[in-house]
Amino acid sequence: MSASESETPKKPISVYDILTILIEQMSSVAWQKLGLQPDPVTGRIGVDLAEAKVAIDVVVNMVHQLESQLDDEDRRQVNSLVRDLRINYLNKSQGASS
Repeated sequence: MSASESETPKKPISVYDILTILIEQMSSVAWQKLGLQPDPVTGRIGVDLAEAKVAIDVVVNMVHQLESQLDDEDRRQVNSLVRDLRINYLNKSQGASS
């Protein structure tokens, strides 16, 4: 490590940074549970709408906590993510009941 690297103060990770990471991870789980992405462990596509709903609800709650920290573009992106998850959940759940 060079002298300049050791002298550069490090910014501690904030709860908002962690929320951003968790939103990405939980939305990935939601897409998997909707059957729109393969499970990274098994490589299989499977649908579990009950778990997808929980994952989507968690994403919505985390986005709500994070929104005040976002600029307009990032706010649009996370709201678009939530909208897309909800639309796909509705489509899958209506298809399951038909």
